[in-house]
Amino acid sequence: MKKDNQSSVFEFLLLGLPIWPEQQGIYYTLFLIMYLTTVLGNLLIVLLIRLDSRLHTPMYFLLSHLALTDISFSSVTAPKMLINMQTQSQSISFGGCISQVYFFLFWGDLDSFLLTSMAYDRYVAICHPLHYTTIMSQSLCYLLVIVSWVLSCASALLHTILLLRMLSKENQSIMSEFFLLGLPIRPEQHGVFFALFLGMYLTTVLGNLLIVLLIRLDSRLHTPMYFFLSHLAFTDVSFSSVTVPKMLVDMHAKYKSIPYAGCISQMYFFIFFTDLDSFLITSMAYDRYVAICHPLHYSTIMREELCALLVAISWILSCASSLSHTLLLSQLSFCAANTISHFFCDLGALLKLSCSDIFLNELVMFTVGVVVITLPFICILVSYGYIGATILKVPSTKGICKALSTCGSHLSVVSLYYGAIFGQYLFPKLSNFTDKDIIVALMYTVVTPMLNPFIYSLRNRDMKEALGKLFSRATFFSQ
Repeated sequence: MKKDNQSSVFEFLLLGLPIWPEQQGIYYTLFLIMYLTTVLGNLLIVLLIRLDSRLHTPMYFLLSHLALTDISFSSVTAPKMLINMQTQSQSISFGGCISQVYFFLFWGDLDSFLLTSMAYDRYVAICHPLHYTTIMSQSLCYLLVIVSWVLSCASALLHTILLLRMLSKENQSIMSEFFLLGLPIRPEQHGVFFALFLGMYLTTVLGNLLIVLLIRLDSRLHTPMYFFLSHLAFTDVSFSSVTVPKMLVDMHAKYKSIPYAGCISQMYFFIFFTDLDSFLITSMAYDRYVAICHPLHYSTIMREELCALLVAISWILSCASSLSHTLLLSQLSFCAANTISHFFCDLGALLKLSCSDIFLNELVMFTVGVVVITLPFICILVSYGYIGATILKVPSTKGICKALSTCGSHLSVVSLYYGAIFGQYLFPKLSNFTDKDIIVALMYTVVTPMLNPFIYSLRNRDMKEALGKLFSRATFFSQ
């Protein structure tokens, strides 16, 4: 569809540095050397910390993250500046400009948070030296880094959404809010379904938070499998919290609207936690593959660094995926239609409302879906294929049944989760029946996160023992 009567901005022009043309060569050489020094120097820091076991301390752990952040921070602007100094065309595309703003704010904020964490580390080391190892535990260091990433992502996203709102390409068609039709249920059934979904949501939140608490308190659960499980539990809580609270509020509200910025934010975090769930489930499948197929090398392969790296990569890829969809959606025009036939701001439903050409959006949706959904799903199937081949060689019938039971539970949730997503997003043209889309969405936003605590952990003997110890401790202190 053609974009008529638009004042679209497709690119921006960067004036660059205020230097004379004859000075371009000198400054180009100077800034190129400075940039290469930044990259190589910080990479050297990361390499030294990685190779020398004496540097595996909280201070150097935070320093390695700071070094990577400094490389990324410089790489957001310096390469583009150097290219522009040697070319006549100093333009930058609309999407590239917005992306540069996002990542400049993200890495800038992350730098600030990491410096603050390092200051706290030095405070504990100098003011409380006897309690340093107790206070600056490994879990606290990971928590400081993760919180820094989350806060930086939220801050950059907020500024980006507000900037996109201000730079909307069609002043006459700016959509201030959307209306959510909600669930296809009769008014007299609202009370029953409200109680049902509220109970399921509370079960999801409490069950997954209980998992995180048990893993945090019981030292026997400080293993790679439970490390991934704690992140998956946190992701499930966040995943459900993106849509379910708003859905419950709308079930008792006459005016079921959501502002433009709120809708875009909901869509961003929904895609983010969906992809993060997919990557974490894949990491857990790999962990089980190593544990069953290579038990003698398990502790060597599944090191703490690898576990942290897998989680960090999962966060980065999920952020990149959701950001790509958000940036492309922000450039679309929404004319008169502003009613979403869903209970949340679903990407597919929003694309149907646009009066712009959505070919690029659908292409990116399919391409990114293959990378963040299909490939992890294939990796899971391959991992469990090797697991199945390995356990069939074990002579113990009891061991085979136990392993098959565990894999069967995991694969049943994987099939339910990925099956719904495949039908919903990879093949949007085949999902025109709105009620079916809503039911499928309820399955992976409400049902699956609620079942995960029971399937992954509450049937596990170690988790049951940890739960028993927690209740015994609580009973003792209550007496």
